[in-house]
Amino acid sequence: MTLHENVRQGEERRVGTRGYGDVELAHKHLDARNAERGRSPQFSDGASAAYRWALGRADRSPVTGAVDARGIPDLQLLTAEVDAAVVQMEDPTSPPGPADYSRGVHDALAWVCGHSDEAP
Repeated sequence: MTLHENVRQGEERRVGTRGYGDVELAHKHLDARNAERGRSPQFSDGASAAYRWALGRADRSPVTGAVDARGIPDLQLLTAEVDAAVVQMEDPTSPPGPADYSRGVHDALAWVCGHSDEAP
């Protein structure tokens, strides 16, 4: 039996600091939560892209486009993508749509990494 590198036998798979199932649920309920909070579609798109990548379901990371064929990215890669999202969010020349997308990526991955207590 092959185990994922972030899992010991008998333990739940981890995505950053969260359980795999917790991240799946956050992704599943993303649109409903963001509609309640009045967030833009670009924010939801960014958060969804971040969750898909963090769960190992996307070929490229949502901000940098980095390719990692190992499946679920480790905490170091997740954190690097959070940092890249911050750089884009702080760019004063960035229009609102891309800035909202970057904010969605940031907020989702910050939660996955344990930097935030609330999933977007």
